[in-house]
Amino acid sequence: METLRDILDAVARDDLPPADGRVTVVPQMSERDAGVLAFTAHAVVFIDEDPQWVHDTLAAVPCDALAAPMNPWFLMALLERTGRRAETIDAMLVGTPLPGETPLPLREITDGDHPRIVYARGRRDDVRAWTTEGGVVVLGRGVGGRLEVSVEIDEAVRHRGLGRTLVAAARHLTDEPLWAQVAPGNARSMRAFLAAGYRPVGAEAVLLSAT
Repeated sequence: METLRDILDAVARDDLPPADGRVTVVPQMSERDAGVLAFTAHAVVFIDEDPQWVHDTLAAVPCDALAAPMNPWFLMALLERTGRRAETIDAMLVGTPLPGETPLPLREITDGDHPRIVYARGRRDDVRAWTTEGGVVVLGRGVGGRLEVSVEIDEAVRHRGLGRTLVAAARHLTDEPLWAQVAPGNARSMRAFLAAGYRPVGAEAVLLSAT
């Protein structure tokens, strides 16, 4: 059976699921994360539930079938079924690793209490963080064990391109694809990731454990 990680690895290589209007249901890879990934005319539901229940529930969603996996009606049904919680629907982006040194000096934080680091530790494993003047970049393993990036910029230095430079620098910190989750309404962050060479591949709604 194809796993969630198989699907993510293929997407990182630009091998997206077929645009066939279908929904693939696969098991979770951790207790922490369940959810829905939406690609072009194909969705993936990763959840430890009966696949037939998923398909039956999607069939009952009062909207176009292609939109059903991200429809609030279906997402609420998932939340009620699982007792989980959700925050938002994010755009899903991926960047390939880059060789060489980072474009700005970074110092690794070994015992940071920055809010962005604390947030990441609640949602990812193997979290590492680096700081530079005015910002923090954080890497950690999230959905399906993929490597995810987030950044935080001090208010005093916003609008100077530091966010774009930091997310570009993150691509020099790894030798594997680097994933980002960006709220579609956060145009500033979206522009920074796109300018840094990350490419949009889909959307996702992650359902977090209630505990």
